[in-house]
Amino acid sequence: MKYTQLKQDISKGAKNVYLLQGDDAYFLSRAEEMIKNAFLQLPELNFTSFDGDALRGSAIKNLADAVQACPFMAERRIVKVTDFYPSEGDYDKYIRPLIENFPPTSILIIVNKAAKKGAADLKRKGGVTYVDCNKAGDEEVARWIYLTLKRSGIYADVSVCMSIAQYCLCNMSRVAIETEKIIVYKGGGGTLSQEEADELVYKDADYRIYELTNAVAAGDYSKYIAIADELCGKGMDEVSILNSLFNYFRTLITVSSSRKSSDELAADLGMKEYGVKKSREQARKFGEERLSDLCTCVYGLLSDIKQGVYTPKNAFYIITSRIFFGERQ
Repeated sequence: MKYTQLKQDISKGAKNVYLLQGDDAYFLSRAEEMIKNAFLQLPELNFTSFDGDALRGSAIKNLADAVQACPFMAERRIVKVTDFYPSEGDYDKYIRPLIENFPPTSILIIVNKAAKKGAADLKRKGGVTYVDCNKAGDEEVARWIYLTLKRSGIYADVSVCMSIAQYCLCNMSRVAIETEKIIVYKGGGGTLSQEEADELVYKDADYRIYELTNAVAAGDYSKYIAIADELCGKGMDEVSILNSLFNYFRTLITVSSSRKSSDELAADLGMKEYGVKKSREQARKFGEERLSDLCTCVYGLLSDIKQGVYTPKNAFYIITSRIFFGERQ
C-alpha cells in the first residue's frame, strides 16, 4: 500500500509485520510514528530497536526473541529493525518460521530505505505488510498540501498547491515545513494566493536550476540572468551553474539520440516520463548541431577554469553570450 493509505489501514487493526520501504525520510518517519501512536503503550518498556546490519545468521535469533517476548502491562510490544536485508537462506531459516507463528501481542516494523540486490525481497513475502514510502509525485504531494491546508481552514487552488510541491521538488520533509509555515502565516484561515506562495515558499536550488534551463530553452535572457543572479546570491557559484548547464545539454543530446521509448529512457536516466518527453521537445528546438556546440563549449570552459585561462565569472559570460546571442570565443 501507499504511505497515504496507511492511516486508514491502521484504523482496521494492527498487522503483524510492517515493511516501511522508500527514499522519502518524511514518509518513513511518519509511518513509524503512526504505527507507534496507534498501538504502543509504555514505550520505555514495550519498544525495542535493532540495527539490521548486525543481524546476520544466528544473530537474527535476537530479533526473534524480542518479538516473542510478552508486553509489560500493555496489549502489544513493538520491535523495530532498521536496514534489515536478510539473505534468502536466513529468511527461510529464521524469519519465515517467526512470521508463520507470529505472536498476537507483538508488531515488527522493518524500516529500509531501498531494496538490496541479493537480499530476500521482503515486500513479496507472505505475512509482510508493505508500505511504499518512496517519494511521491507532483499530484499526490499537491493533494496532500491541499488537504492539509483545508483542515486548517485555508483554501488554496490546486495550481497553487502544485507549485509548492514543485518548489520543494516533492521532498515531503520540506513540503511539511513549508506547509506549516503557510498555516502559521495565514493564521488558520483565508485563501492562499499564488503570490503569497511564491513569497513564502523557499524554492529549492535544484528547482531554480530547472527554471534556469527552461529559460535557456525558451530563449528568455532576462529570466535566465535573474535566476543566475539569485543562485549566486544564495551560495551557488558560476562553476555550479556551468556544471548544471553541461548536464542539461548532455541530457538533451542523450534523449534526442536515443531510440528507446520515453518510459524506457526515463527508467535509465532516473527521470519521469514527462521529463523525457519535454527534453526531447527542447532538443528538437535547439537542433543536434547547436546542442553539440553548446555542450562542447561548456565542457571547454570548465576545463579552462581549472587551468586558469578564465575566471568562473568570465566563463559564465562567455556561455551566456553563446546561448542567447550566438557569440563565439
